Amino acid sequence: MNYGFIKVASAVPGVKVGDVQYNLQQIENIIAQAEGQGTEIIVFPELALTGYTCQDLFHQQILLDGAETALLMLLDFTRQLDIISIVGLPVVVGDLLLNAAAVVQRGKILGIVPKTYLPNYSEFYEKRWFASAQDLRDTEFRFAGHKLSITPEPQIFQTAQGVKFGVEICEDLWAPAPPSSRLALCGAELIFNLSASDELIGKHAYLKSLVAQQSARTITGYIYSSAGFGESTQDVVYGGNAMIYENGNCLVEGQRFSLDPQVQCAQIDIDRLRAERRLNSTYVNAQRNIKFAIQNKHFDVRNICCVAPEVSRDFVLERTVDPHPFIPKSNDMNASCEEIFNIQVMGLAKRIVHTHSKTVVIGISGGLDSTLALLVCVKTFDKLKMDRKGIIGVTMPGFGTTDRTYNNAVNLMKSLGITIREVSIAKSVTQHFEDIGHNMEVHDVTYENGQARERTMILMDLANQLGGMVIGTGDLSELALGWATYNGDHMSMYGVNCSIPKTLIRYLVRFVANSGIDEASRATLLDIIDTPISPELIPADENGEIKQKTEDLVGPYELHDFFLYYFLRFGFRPQKIYLLARKAFEDVDNDEDTSKSMTGADLGGAYSDATIKKWLKVFLRRFFQQQFKRSCLPDGPKVGSVSLSPRGDWRMPSDANASLWLGEIENL
Repeated sequence: MNYGFIKVASAVPGVKVGDVQYNLQQIENIIAQAEGQGTEIIVFPELALTGYTCQDLFHQQILLDGAETALLMLLDFTRQLDIISIVGLPVVVGDLLLNAAAVVQRGKILGIVPKTYLPNYSEFYEKRWFASAQDLRDTEFRFAGHKLSITPEPQIFQTAQGVKFGVEICEDLWAPAPPSSRLALCGAELIFNLSASDELIGKHAYLKSLVAQQSARTITGYIYSSAGFGESTQDVVYGGNAMIYENGNCLVEGQRFSLDPQVQCAQIDIDRLRAERRLNSTYVNAQRNIKFAIQNKHFDVRNICCVAPEVSRDFVLERTVDPHPFIPKSNDMNASCEEIFNIQVMGLAKRIVHTHSKTVVIGISGGLDSTLALLVCVKTFDKLKMDRKGIIGVTMPGFGTTDRTYNNAVNLMKSLGITIREVSIAKSVTQHFEDIGHNMEVHDVTYENGQARERTMILMDLANQLGGMVIGTGDLSELALGWATYNGDHMSMYGVNCSIPKTLIRYLVRFVANSGIDEASRATLLDIIDTPISPELIPADENGEIKQKTEDLVGPYELHDFFLYYFLRFGFRPQKIYLLARKAFEDVDNDEDTSKSMTGADLGGAYSDATIKKWLKVFLRRFFQQQFKRSCLPDGPKVGSVSLSPRGDWRMPSDANASLWLGEIENL
């Protein structure tokens, strides 16, 4: 395991029913291939050494002996291999014949796991041949040259790097209380399922949902391998399913009904699973019952350690990493966007009804944030059947306002049919600077923040005057970076965008523009999307264009949103975030700074290693320095899985020290 990733595989070998030598050769070929690719654990289908469909041949001693001999040969084959292999075969224990999985590594049997739930309905007759794990008592026996003990209790295997895994077999997953649930609560982070599930109309979709749900419920990586071509088709057909899930998400899936053997590999993020478990108090509470049962000897858990690898390998991240984790990946993107808007709208609607507000007051700058907030206000007023004229859009041109943003602000307010107010801040801010003795030619933080606070005061006073409330426009990305003026745009009476990151805001505005809105509004929205992000607090250049571009100062928002997601959602350390970012944004020449902005038609672009490292350092430095602004945020609705509300998801001391995080970046 490197950087928290472990490479696992699900294999579907070719099979000939009852031909253990052929089946063994197929399994060995796949193991050699997988081991050469750096796979650490591989699982094969149920009864893979004999074939699942042997039926009454399982009562033939020669088949049982052949399976044991084949396992001996497999042990010899794996003697020089680090890979852990999980293979299905029939195992005789005393008077019982078990449908079992053998966990083997470097020529040793680490454990034998018997199947618990034997299907004996419809096309299944397993109780005709096999006994259940529930029929066992703790027993010692000899098998394949090993003196082994077998138990019906949970068996947890642990790799040399500390990754814990368990095994269940086919029907176990379909049971009301799957063994994997207990295995997970006992510490297993990976579950391997050896299966032989026949194909029926509609069954595959149900199977996928079952695997996904169990993976999500147990917060595990779930590796599923099911019998395929070569099994008997006397009465049913086996399609060969190879699937790997991580906490409910499908990482890879094989091709069903393939005539050829197949191996599906994926790197499972153990760090991510562990972070999810630590965060999920319900999961921790469920573990209490398990710990109580163990302490009171209701059952015991066998912990089995695997052998440490003899050869270390260079790590290569093979997973696809989404560069924009905040943007929904639903098949129905319209539904996802509607859901986001509905959360924002319902939050604002409740606040309006509760406060008996007659109006809402919102500053409209012609930028992305205020545009999304305005769209939320419009949708809320429409839902409440209130006149849009009750939305007071205020444009407040200042020293850095350009014609482009001013015109976009005014045009959008006109086309949406809200009340327009224009209040220039130039005179009042000039007077203020005179009062405090600030030189107007010095464009420093006082020059910038004075304008932001003046705008906020205007909005607050208008809200008092009109019996309304000020709607905040600041977004999650700005809160993370502290890119807001304290007690300026930092403050409002309800912040509808507080958990919407910049990358998602741009996406949502484009969604509205392409969703049948009037043509005038659509044209304005599209131009707003293409406008450089800027607070416009510094005068424009000689051509009247925006001079102060936010992403030139604090870095690309798509990078910062990426950093924020993994820093906050999973608590990843800087070196892992850096690794993921390099993969997500695809390295270019390390000497070339290729920072991109969010302007243009699409997000996405390549960044050099140096660029990623530079902005990751900026992100962490600003995130720690600016917590004091987040400690006193206005109310606002949580929309996604990440929020910085001091009353909800994120509680952090404002004077926490970042040296540990920044030090790791320096050593990358």
